[in-house]
Amino acid sequence: MDVRKQGANGLEAQESTEADQTPLVELWDRFKNSNDQSARDELIVAYSPLVRQVAGRLGAGLPNQVEHADLISYGVFGLIDAIEKYDTARPVKFETYASSRIRGAIIDELRALDWIPRSIRSRARDIDRAYAELEAKLNRSPSEEEVAEHLEISLAELHAIMSRLASTNVMALDEMTSTGADRSETVTLLDTIQDSRAEDPAGTMEAEEMKYVLARAIDQLGEREKFVLTLYYFESMTLSEIGAVLGVTESRISQMHSKAVLQLRDRLTELR
Repeated sequence: MDVRKQGANGLEAQESTEADQTPLVELWDRFKNSNDQSARDELIVAYSPLVRQVAGRLGAGLPNQVEHADLISYGVFGLIDAIEKYDTARPVKFETYASSRIRGAIIDELRALDWIPRSIRSRARDIDRAYAELEAKLNRSPSEEEVAEHLEISLAELHAIMSRLASTNVMALDEMTSTGADRSETVTLLDTIQDSRAEDPAGTMEAEEMKYVLARAIDQLGEREKFVLTLYYFESMTLSEIGAVLGVTESRISQMHSKAVLQLRDRLTELR
């Protein structure tokens, strides 16, 4: 390659970079020397890709329920703080200075939203690490006793830590989870929680079908058997009271009752 041509290309690239930086230098001068708020706003827009970059790196190691948009909004406050406090006279690139501020702002906000003490979080990481190390060593899932021994704590202490974690672990009800044999279907956590006060559609249909079948079976009984069942089950009368009404003995009513129940059982079996 022609050295003169290469040198010319390098000079053109340098001039292009300097040209790209010129508007930013002017914005910094306007903001720092004149406190021009419009220049400040333009600087925020110009450096906003830096926020997305830092938020993307941080978000890669966070749970799925943490929204990327939230991380960006937290980082914008860090960017604004960095722009206002940056000293253009210092030999530190603004991108380097701002990245640290943006990252700190995001982490501070995440910590403020986390209601679980750091000590518990730390112990949880220790337990996860212990399980991973023991599984790799034993080629199986370790027992709680083995985990406690590995952590050099008592089994009671391990149970206390895990109980504390369970009581503070909260999941969003609108978080999506995979279901089905091939895990291709998604539902929210709320959809998987049983409502004990709601009617069970299958149970309701089964009950209605049973009523229908029972009504048909009762309709096929004789009039005296129907009368005995009605007085016994719906009027809560005793067998002796029913016998007095019909003018027969209690034992006769008992026989009629038993016969009616057997007939119903047979007819229900046939109808179903």
